[in-house]
Amino acid sequence: MKPVCVLGNGQLGRMLRQAAEPLGIAVYPVGLDAEPASLPIAESVITAEIERWPETALTRELARHPAFVNRDIFPRLADRLTQKQLLDELGLATAPWQLLAAPDEWPAVFEKLGELAIVKRRTGGYDGRGQWRLRADETETLPAECYGECIVEQGINFSGEVSLVGARGQDGSMVFYPLTHNLHEEGILRTSVAFPQADSAQQQQAETMLRAIMQALDYVGVMAMECFITPQGLLINELAPRVHNSGHWTQNGASISQFELHLRAILGLPLPQPAVFAPSVMVNLIGSDVNHAWLAQPLVHLHWYGKEVRPGRKVGHLNLTDSEPSRLATALHALQPLLPPEYASGLAWAQAKL
Repeated sequence: MKPVCVLGNGQLGRMLRQAAEPLGIAVYPVGLDAEPASLPIAESVITAEIERWPETALTRELARHPAFVNRDIFPRLADRLTQKQLLDELGLATAPWQLLAAPDEWPAVFEKLGELAIVKRRTGGYDGRGQWRLRADETETLPAECYGECIVEQGINFSGEVSLVGARGQDGSMVFYPLTHNLHEEGILRTSVAFPQADSAQQQQAETMLRAIMQALDYVGVMAMECFITPQGLLINELAPRVHNSGHWTQNGASISQFELHLRAILGLPLPQPAVFAPSVMVNLIGSDVNHAWLAQPLVHLHWYGKEVRPGRKVGHLNLTDSEPSRLATALHALQPLLPPEYASGLAWAQAKL
């Protein structure tokens, strides 16, 4: 089996390596400044844990590598302008939007999109960074350098957020996990809840949309699609051409994790439908020190990334899975005093979902 080099050595690369070990697959997460000569690049399959990267000796080498899976797709989806254009070309539902080129466009923007505008940097910007929620009397707060470098979307009145994680194999076959319900606070994913059976109409719509996207791009591997729930159906918010934070529950709640599924897809291994037998909850650990008292709870699986703890930084996550939702809710209640106060709202939201 060919080894896999992962462009990026953060937690996603680390979890890809962990998923590969039982399969006997060698995975090398590599930093952007790594020397190409020090890596088994020539004989490897190349993937990435990030959508965009600066030019370095390594990335110049990989840009020419014929086995860099989805190499030409990453820049198309990393730019929110070209990502939105793709969705429009495919006729898929997304929030009304436009490129924000100059300050004098604001009157027309609010006339077209309504009273709340969501401004997003075309590239970069994640976990709530590089985004602004503006009304007509607040546009002067937008930095001048954003014009031409941002898109603006209509603020959507949604009742919930869900994501679909799926994978496409080299032969074009596709498999999907059940929809995941997500809670974001200040733009950062705090908590996810997944059930073995999602709402059938939402699941069907989401699978149809993500299937069309992966097919149109001839994509291979795992892709995530975030959506808003509206009375008219699902609206696509954003796409991620990689394993995704909202799919972390699959490490303990599915027969095949999203990380193993991605490796299977890019290496041409069998891609069966992952089995999901029980509800799962994922709690992101954000800027919090590790607390081994969490492990006193029998349902808790701790995934710690080994990163320096800083405010707003994702440093790990907790997965909980049980066939009985009431036991899950009880476990979340028991976790609350072991976590800082800012986790209470996410835990309460998950308990209500269960």
